[in-house]
Amino acid sequence: MLNEHTLQQLRALRLEGMAAALANPANQIAAAELPFEQRLALLVQREVDWRDSKRLERLLKAARLKVSGACLEDINWKSSRGISREVIGALANADWLRHGHNVLLTGATGCGKTWLACALGQQAARLGFSVLYARAPRLLEELHIAHGDGSFARRLNQLAKLDLLILDDFAIAPIAAHERNDLLELLDDRVGSRATLITSQLPVTAWHAWLDEPTLADAILDRIVHGSHKIALKGESMRKLATSA
Repeated sequence: MLNEHTLQQLRALRLEGMAAALANPANQIAAAELPFEQRLALLVQREVDWRDSKRLERLLKAARLKVSGACLEDINWKSSRGISREVIGALANADWLRHGHNVLLTGATGCGKTWLACALGQQAARLGFSVLYARAPRLLEELHIAHGDGSFARRLNQLAKLDLLILDDFAIAPIAAHERNDLLELLDDRVGSRATLITSQLPVTAWHAWLDEPTLADAILDRIVHGSHKIALKGESMRKLATSA
């Protein structure tokens, strides 16, 4: 009876992790012989673990990663792919996120850019950073529509608060004048304070020509390229390899 009342109080206090641990018979048996301080420490740790798990669940749901199962532990380290263990190890530590640096992932279609971007996104979420994955063309279309319904400023403010914005398929199609302007606004809010990860089939050296307006191209690339980590993936299409395997 006392135990049920305690469980109700814990749930009322939103200590769900502690309540779940206390309600589990296996936990009660394992902790029965422990001193009070150790039992309390175990319950507190269960609450911490529960909250961490729920936070990660929320962050991953909000991230909308295209490849939800991608993780750094599963990287194919085949030497011909151009992935450096040293570089990925440095990115895994998340200093680039803390300092608002960018990551530029380039390479031919199918070489694993999106997968690696999502793996870095998942790692960021594991470390408690807010993440959002978006295909660049769709996000620019969304911002264009936002001009019409009056939500542009609010949407920009939301995007500016994200610790990591993943822009997939950057420069995959010709860019319109209004898209260049919106892209500059989007990046200007993030420069130096929030990280952006960009994937593109085009090499970084071709982005200026793709932007097709020298003044805006200079401004946009200054915000993207300066202080960024560049990874150029190589090799055959991973999709083809998976199909032939």
